[in-house]
Amino acid sequence: MSFVEQLLEQARKLNKKVVLPETEDARTLQAAATLVKEKICRVVLVGEPDQVRADARKCGADISGCEILSPRDETLAGPLAEKLYQYRKQKGLTLDQARELIKNPLYFGTMLQKEGMVDGYVAGATHTTADNLRPALQIIKAKPGLKTVSTCMIMVHPNPKFGENGVMIFADCGMVEMPTAEQLADIAIASAQTWRQLVGTEPRVAMLSYSTKGSANSSDTQKVLKATELVKQAAPGLCVDGEMQFDAALLPSVGERKAKGSPVAGRANVFVFPDLDAGNIGYKIAERLGGAQALGPLVQGMAKPAHDLSRGCSADDIVKVAAISAIMAE
Repeated sequence: MSFVEQLLEQARKLNKKVVLPETEDARTLQAAATLVKEKICRVVLVGEPDQVRADARKCGADISGCEILSPRDETLAGPLAEKLYQYRKQKGLTLDQARELIKNPLYFGTMLQKEGMVDGYVAGATHTTADNLRPALQIIKAKPGLKTVSTCMIMVHPNPKFGENGVMIFADCGMVEMPTAEQLADIAIASAQTWRQLVGTEPRVAMLSYSTKGSANSSDTQKVLKATELVKQAAPGLCVDGEMQFDAALLPSVGERKAKGSPVAGRANVFVFPDLDAGNIGYKIAERLGGAQALGPLVQGMAKPAHDLSRGCSADDIVKVAAISAIMAE
């Protein structure tokens, strides 16, 4: 069974409910049909029921097993708008503004999640990352103990000697552009939590740099060193080490030579990049030249799982991210 198949099976056992708000898009409807047909998770679609069903028929998607909730249904939207007002009134939101915002499917879906009516949230097929995640950042917010919301990519390489049976996490690849040491530490801790949730084994976290164990000294390497110490203080049981070059983190022969005695060198399964440039370029090189399958980006560090799709995603991508959202809700 492949890693993706394992994820789908894990989601089936949990029977969580995931909201897909972008019902104007055929990919969302096709993914919803697959999710319920294969019993991967329960699905809530957002929109006017007659319109959603008509659109589903046009693209050949059987959504009869999905629940459809409308932001125009005042019996549901009214109380959610009141709750939204309570959550955001200190930021200057008025009740009238809340009633208008709740008509937005993204805010409506996020409030369903906030109020426990769904377990996971997946969107971004037709919206920018900023528009998609704004409601979650305002309403769901970061997990207790973390101040930074970040993203990661699950990398599945055909060579099982890398990471753990070919599975690795790369972070952050899509959100925090120039993290401080404190943010880098949060990214590392969140990535370790994501690993435990999705893989189920112990993470071994490499804090990456262009330097290994003092081979260079600069403000950049010092930032990674400080972040590593902050992780050790905040999560003393976590297996983490740095600063470390990628080859030293990945390959036992190089790790033994460059970082002898390190519990992570040559054995890392979670790779934390020093900035967004490095993380984004790194995962694309691994995918396009290295032959790895990239799953994500997955949003992590949120109090509840809210995920952002690529606007170039396929229906199959939405199915996978919905399964991951269901697992992370557990």
